[in-house]
Amino acid sequence: MNHYFTNNENLKSEFRTINFSYKSTPFAFLSDNGVFSKNEIDYGSLALLNTFLDREKEGKVLDVGCGYGFLGIVISKINNCEVLMIDVNKRAVHLTDMNIDSNKVNAKALVSDAYEKVEGKYDLIITNPPIRAGKNKVLEILLGASEHLVDNGRLYYVIRKDQGAKSISKILEETYEVELLKKDKGFYVYLAQKR
Repeated sequence: MNHYFTNNENLKSEFRTINFSYKSTPFAFLSDNGVFSKNEIDYGSLALLNTFLDREKEGKVLDVGCGYGFLGIVISKINNCEVLMIDVNKRAVHLTDMNIDSNKVNAKALVSDAYEKVEGKYDLIITNPPIRAGKNKVLEILLGASEHLVDNGRLYYVIRKDQGAKSISKILEETYEVELLKKDKGFYVYLAQKR
């Protein structure tokens, strides 16, 4: 079984468009087989986005595990800010590039396994981590964020309660001040402030 965090060159493409509006701003996302939540906006990502945009109005943003670019593209347009989006999945990054162009935002996309290709520091990092890639990969993304955040930088992430939200957040408390911001249909949205 191939997952959205693997690169399967043999997977047949079946493009589809997902339409979305944030308040009155419309977006259209090209999606395809082999990417996370290919048919609709994932509910956890939506809860994460709404919580983030309610609290953050500016800053340089890194979107880790961007899929077809939903989080980073909406944030870039709504907050009129610079966003870098990364994903290990080449197809996802290709879709993100197309979605950056079609939604006309100030963003870039890069193929990167966690922070492998990331340079510089960011005010804000946002991620809906790939739970199915395993706890070690999730912790690599969440703990590794601290090295790519400016002083007082903030990490926003979402994890389902039944996929280890509490135990993972406990581990993060050694590195960050962790705050549970929202519980929504089993999804927990957290803010982790760099110590």
